[in-house]
Amino acid sequence: MFLLNKERRSFLTHFLRNPRQMGSIIPSSPRLATTMVNAIREDSLGVIAELGAGTGAITRALAQRVHCDTKVVLFEKEPRLASELQAKFPDYHCYPAAEHMVDALHQNGIDQVDCIVSGLPFFNFSPAIRERLLEQITMSLKPGGQFIAFQYSLQMKPLLAKCFEIEDIRLVPLNLPPAFVYCCRKWTEQEEWN
Repeated sequence: MFLLNKERRSFLTHFLRNPRQMGSIIPSSPRLATTMVNAIREDSLGVIAELGAGTGAITRALAQRVHCDTKVVLFEKEPRLASELQAKFPDYHCYPAAEHMVDALHQNGIDQVDCIVSGLPFFNFSPAIRERLLEQITMSLKPGGQFIAFQYSLQMKPLLAKCFEIEDIRLVPLNLPPAFVYCCRKWTEQEEWN
């Protein structure tokens, strides 16, 4: 019999309430979380934002990877999950809406971040919300900063290629469902002019 731990039950409950927002019936696997955080360059560990932090599957891996002086900011729209995240990770600030990331970062004294990791199911959102999120991501990232996102398909590849240099796409088959990790980099101003 398949037993659900507390985190999986919580995730499944929120999925059943709003499947388009959650994107999956269970949290990211440890393999997916490790693949994502291992893609973060050493020079990108100053300030990190995580979008769609959910129950903290990737946040846990982040906490093991970052330095003691790394600043981590979480974004989770679901209030109950956000409250649980804040309790699990009291040193990290948690905000409700990635669509307002620039303002939330400014409230926290942050102009730009070195890296953004994301578990948001972009293709479940309307084109307007997708565009708003990508705008907030590009405005929040420093030139040369990393954007690392997992998706369950390659549908976002053309859109991400318009906004970033896609440096790598890694398949993580040991996840339910299997996931693609997009490892992207924001162009520097010099690259944008060329």
